[in-house]
Amino acid sequence: MSTLEFKRSEPFTLGVELELQIVNRRDFDLSGSAPDLLRLLEKQAHGGEIKPEITRSMLEISTGVHATHGTLIVELRGLRDTVVRQADRLNLGIAGGGAHPFQHWSDRRIYDTPRFRHLSELYGYLAKQFTVFGQHIHVGCESGDKAVALVHAMARYMPHFIVLSAASPFLQGVDTGFDSARLNSVNAFPLSGCMPPVRSWAEFDTYFDDMRALKVVESMKDFYWDIRPKPEFGTIEIRVCDTPLSVERAAALAAFAQALATALVENGPPPLDPDQYRVYGYNRFLACRFGIDAEFIDVKLREKTSLREDLLRTLDLALRYASDLSGADAMRMLQQDVEALRNGSLWLREEYKRTNSLGDVVRAQSEVWSGRREA
Repeated sequence: MSTLEFKRSEPFTLGVELELQIVNRRDFDLSGSAPDLLRLLEKQAHGGEIKPEITRSMLEISTGVHATHGTLIVELRGLRDTVVRQADRLNLGIAGGGAHPFQHWSDRRIYDTPRFRHLSELYGYLAKQFTVFGQHIHVGCESGDKAVALVHAMARYMPHFIVLSAASPFLQGVDTGFDSARLNSVNAFPLSGCMPPVRSWAEFDTYFDDMRALKVVESMKDFYWDIRPKPEFGTIEIRVCDTPLSVERAAALAAFAQALATALVENGPPPLDPDQYRVYGYNRFLACRFGIDAEFIDVKLREKTSLREDLLRTLDLALRYASDLSGADAMRMLQQDVEALRNGSLWLREEYKRTNSLGDVVRAQSEVWSGRREA
């Protein structure tokens, strides 16, 4: 009898989670004000969900289920506006981006919940270092078997999502040379990486039972994979993205995920190729390090190619499967940015070059997130 029940959902429906930075307006360092902000937000009517994350300098917003980009972006803007209004009352800023440019992990405080206390006791200082900020994208699947197949098919494209969302070039006050330094923090956890090469939901269920029997995991939440099934939601969940600088970018990434998943399923997901996972970690590293300029090892061609060119071809394919006109327009915006070699990390570096102040960079990030300025 199956231990993990996969809850069927409508294929290709969408949901988004975004982890956000809470900053003070004095020097724009992180602020441990999540408890105060959440108390205000509890009194406000809003869609979706707003909840704490592992440290008190973080906040997570999550949407409901959507069939199209058009309705998703409306809810995201509403959630953003609700959070920003209440943050303004506390003289706080809210920012996107995958990592705060100059905060020190040792200054962080764990948010007081049983799960976060457990993670802090288990992972030690890594729990505070996990004050990084990501976007998670959920895509609906009608069965566990189809979710497993789609996870394997989408794994090839995780570098594409990394470079499109990259917005964490700075850490601890220095330019890391990476477009997405955030994922280096995720890599420190023992259950990061990718799903094992199981071929069905029954195989996955057996794997999960074995891992739980060995006391490695207690639930699916303990797997920090880049992309994973989410059986209680009936989705696959893409987890490699930095939180973008704006909700518009976040919604565009979700539209891309939806359209690409639709294309892969309707064209028949390719059979599991073990070679894909032999190059997976290296392709992921190249995307984090070099962004749109990265090389990409194409397993099918068995050669290195340009990630930018592969991404443009993939966006061309996805555009044919957009769920609505606004989703297609959002993907065209991504396409234009790839053609121009633009992403969030480039914008942050240019802002630092202009101001020579990381505090001013975070100020600008908070203005972009609030919708008061364009990136």
